[in-house]
Formats: sequence, C-alpha cells, structure tokens
Amino acid sequence: MTVKRTILKQDLVKKLYPNSISIKSAMQQLRNEIEICPTLKEQIELAGNTKRHYFNKQQLLLILDHFCITLEELEQL
Repeated sequence: MTVKRTILKQDLVKKLYPNSISIKSAMQQLRNEIEICPTLKEQIELAGNTKRHYFNKQQLLLILDHFCITLEELEQL
C-alpha cells in the first residue's frame, strides 16, 4: 500500500473517532490523546511542523503506532 506524503487532520480523526459528534470534538480528542503522552508529543514535534492542517507521513506513522493501528487497518476504517 502506498501512503501519501500528507494526510489532512480532519480525515484522520474521522477514521479514528467515527462515533464523535463533530469534527471539532474528534480533533479535541486527538489533541487530548497526544497531550497525555509527552513522548508522542515530542516525537510528533520533531517529525515536522504541527501548526498546519495536515500531518506528514512520519507524524501519521507515529500516531498510528501509538494507537496500535497498521496502515492497512487505517485504510479499511
């Protein structure tokens, strides 16, 4: 499976939190999850800019590893 260079944060949270009321609340859940784990937060910051509307490939892989999700599973969500 090929992975795009970037993935929109909104598209990612739609897949990670399908039962969330809105995109805004799903984004807040992801932010809270990242804040809870300081090592994950640091790794994401070192992997690239976090102030954009997307995650780069390396940041995506870090987040998926934290959630114990493979790229194939993400594609199926």
